[in-house]
Amino acid sequence: MAERLEKTLSYPVLLIIIVNSIMGTGIFLLPAVGARVSGVASLISWVILSIFAVYISACMGELTGMFPKEGGVYEFSKQAYGRFISFIVGWSSMVASFITIAMLIVGAVQVLLPVSFVTTLWGMKVSSNLIQMLVSMIFILIFHYTAFRGLKFGATMLIVFGYITLGTLIAVIIPGFFHIDPSNFTQLLPEGSNFVVVYLALFFIAETFFGWEQATFLAGETKNGETVVPKALVVGTLIIAIFVFLLAIVGLGVIHSSQFGLSKAPVPDIARIIYGDTGWSVFTILVYVSIIGSVAGWITSSPRLLLAMANDKLLFSQVSAVHPKNKSPYKAIMFQCIITAILVYLASMSQSAFEFLLNILVPLVLFQYAMVVIAVPFLRRTMPDAKRPFKIPFPKYGPIMTILFLGTLIGVWLIKTPNALDHFMQGVSFILLGIPVYFLIELYFDPKMIVKVNDRLAYLALLFEKVSVPKKVVDEILYLLGEVKGKTILEYGCNVGTLTVNLSKAVGTQGKVIATDLSKIGLHITQRRIERALMKAKEAIHGRVHIMHDDQHTSRVHPDIKSVDAIVSVGTISYVQDIKKVLSEMYDILPDEGKIIIVEYADYLRFVPNIEWMEKNETIQDLFMESGFSIRVIRKEGLFWNYVYIYGIKYTEDVVPFI
Repeated sequence: MAERLEKTLSYPVLLIIIVNSIMGTGIFLLPAVGARVSGVASLISWVILSIFAVYISACMGELTGMFPKEGGVYEFSKQAYGRFISFIVGWSSMVASFITIAMLIVGAVQVLLPVSFVTTLWGMKVSSNLIQMLVSMIFILIFHYTAFRGLKFGATMLIVFGYITLGTLIAVIIPGFFHIDPSNFTQLLPEGSNFVVVYLALFFIAETFFGWEQATFLAGETKNGETVVPKALVVGTLIIAIFVFLLAIVGLGVIHSSQFGLSKAPVPDIARIIYGDTGWSVFTILVYVSIIGSVAGWITSSPRLLLAMANDKLLFSQVSAVHPKNKSPYKAIMFQCIITAILVYLASMSQSAFEFLLNILVPLVLFQYAMVVIAVPFLRRTMPDAKRPFKIPFPKYGPIMTILFLGTLIGVWLIKTPNALDHFMQGVSFILLGIPVYFLIELYFDPKMIVKVNDRLAYLALLFEKVSVPKKVVDEILYLLGEVKGKTILEYGCNVGTLTVNLSKAVGTQGKVIATDLSKIGLHITQRRIERALMKAKEAIHGRVHIMHDDQHTSRVHPDIKSVDAIVSVGTISYVQDIKKVLSEMYDILPDEGKIIIVEYADYLRFVPNIEWMEKNETIQDLFMESGFSIRVIRKEGLFWNYVYIYGIKYTEDVVPFI
């Protein structure tokens, strides 16, 4: 039985995790960005953004109440739009999570080491970039290890980080009000600007509230998640809105907007005015710790999305593994660790990495949130009787207004910001990259897609058959079969008949070849090849070939096939949806010691994952042994992939298996 995640989170714990995860770099860096774009008027931007942020969190809350599962935004889209759209939303969320983790780490290091430098350490010149990268990598490893240990282990750490974050903000905001200079508020807009900049600032400060999806990913591990998560989402968003608005007032009040907008570390700069140079140093460390704590929250929750998509066969099944002891999606965590480490390494090469990642991230996340918001009225119509423990106000017009708001945000940004279109297209390219990935995955798991692809690529397969099934592979199969004259052979998946003609020669006039496949076009090509081969033959040396179409080929052996002497398959078993069922049916139609010879492709282009059971020879042997076959497994290297030879016999209690 597959391991499941455990429900361990309570409302107070989830609330502090949400606040900690969402705050990230946004609350510590973006008040200065808002001031740079629209000056004191950025306070208006914060109010507008907070209103829409609370409404979006409420939309998330309604959907989580309906579907309190670890898939979060992906699960909502699956219920509303179906498989393809849900994959694109899930893919966008996955990419956004990776970028966010990298961006948070880069932002934290930017706070800690805001100035570039080169120093000498142990006789070697070391740059600030190298130090930043090494520190970032250490934290990536630590937090992914913590996530691997499970939510019970990591929750305490996340709570501590949450309290540090709130304490840091309170220690700046409250005394900061006593240092406000009212004259700093006399000029509302930057010189030469108009109120359009208020709307433009919204785009750049929107990242402050990014992270609601992280709470939805934890719904499956929250006690009474259908009621607790919606409440925590809305309350957590309100808390963040209040804190960021107060921080913006203090920042603009103690530092003139023209100077505040240039700050790379706004909170430490405010602390310098309140507490002096020592305060700057202390709060630089506190802000760094707070942002790193947000990283820990994202690292902990994001793998739940990968787990949910893998469970629905929209990512490779290896990602769905749950650690039996820690109850964590450990393979998803390992995958995330590798990707984020690569992103951080690449980002460390640039001094403007934070801004670059932010510009790519925002369109990705706004797309994701737009799809979620629209799902609310859509599901109200398609699932009117579904249980909704939490409901948003204004369900007809609220989502429309929110979508218009998000759309105009992007529009104003594209019009008013240099190079915005380039950044936008980079973000879109990340979304579009998911489309070929989707079809690649569906080619493994969706029988209908497998049929379509095999039909459309049949003539291409014929053209390149000497590459996919070279003569040495054919010769090896015939050698393993041995003497088969007068016998009946099942070719399970004949494709375009590459092996069929050779098998028909091998069985002779008294033998039979039963060639099955799911592609009608492939079978048509096979039939024509057999007919041409018979016409060219000077003597009747070919056996009879029975060609059988089976639209359920990926889940069975055709029921009309009652018995055969041997089974051969090339490049087909990996598509089988229920391998144990198919092997059982093969066992039933073979005689004792009947041969089975399977050749599969593995390690495509050296990076495409294999079907899980094909990863290790031992796993293959155990699977076939359980089904009644004694087999050997040999892997041989090819140019673009490796060949996996699985060959052996059906055994009974009287036959000793050979392994």
